[in-house]
Amino acid sequence: MKVGIFLSYVGLGSNLLHLSYCHEIAKKYGPVSVVTICKNLEQAIGDDPLIKEVIYIEKYYKKFSDIFQLSKLLKKYNFDNFYIFYPSIRFFLAAKIAGIRKVYSYKFFKKKNLHLVEAAKKFVEENLNVKPCPTETKIFISKKNKEIAKNNININKKNIVIGAGSSGISTRWGEVNFINLIKKLSEKKDCFFYILCGPKESVIADKIINEVNSNICSSLSNKSIAEVIPIISVCDIYIGNDSFGHHVSSQCSIPSLIIMLDTPKAYSDYSKNQFRILPPKVSIDKITHDSRISPDEIKVDFVLEKALKFLD
Repeated sequence: MKVGIFLSYVGLGSNLLHLSYCHEIAKKYGPVSVVTICKNLEQAIGDDPLIKEVIYIEKYYKKFSDIFQLSKLLKKYNFDNFYIFYPSIRFFLAAKIAGIRKVYSYKFFKKKNLHLVEAAKKFVEENLNVKPCPTETKIFISKKNKEIAKNNININKKNIVIGAGSSGISTRWGEVNFINLIKKLSEKKDCFFYILCGPKESVIADKIINEVNSNICSSLSNKSIAEVIPIISVCDIYIGNDSFGHHVSSQCSIPSLIIMLDTPKAYSDYSKNQFRILPPKVSIDKITHDSRISPDEIKVDFVLEKALKFLD
């Protein structure tokens, strides 16, 4: 039986958030095919033994009129079952037209205030009879890649991932805050810092490294996702913005301190290794994509105190 899963998210972090549910489906049917609109998801999970293939869709998913082109694409893969992790009428109809025998989807017209974790968990529990469905899993990293990463870090230091990049400006704590945090952590512990930013955010990493001792920092901007994930997996802690990095670290059983400024709680609501850092007197239930909280409301010393508890 060939089983497909559709993840309707461009961001890598949102896709990784759903990895546990992909694994649960694979445990029932065997390795699954993941259909995605995230162009770098294959680099992150392509070696996972529970993932048969990652199919990237670059077009035919934005307009209702794309249904027939989309159905032709899906038909090529001869899926028997297809799980759609989104209330998408377009993908549901395309899958039906493609002749897929069993198509499962979120309830339509339920996009508003969709809690990614609760919706995915309920979806799997109802359709696979898995109760309770786990919300976190382990990201697969090959033994070879793990060893390469281990051989390139200093195990005598505290290796820290600084998630200075993110998908949007409103979610960033800011270079100055990270610079001051690195300086203060270096006074307390013998540390090495990996500055995690996307290729288009390399200027952020460069600014941080130029302001602190370059011997204790390294930028990950010029590395691929496939290279970055093993590095994250052998570090001691993640501290930073809501970005794909904390989804990786938390699912590698690494403490992940997530600075919450403009991110709904669902993105940090599924792993025991996720620890939110909130502005004083702000409820996590009040933070949304439109919160626009000032980065300066979360003080460096407050983050420092939280981090040191995991580094002792």
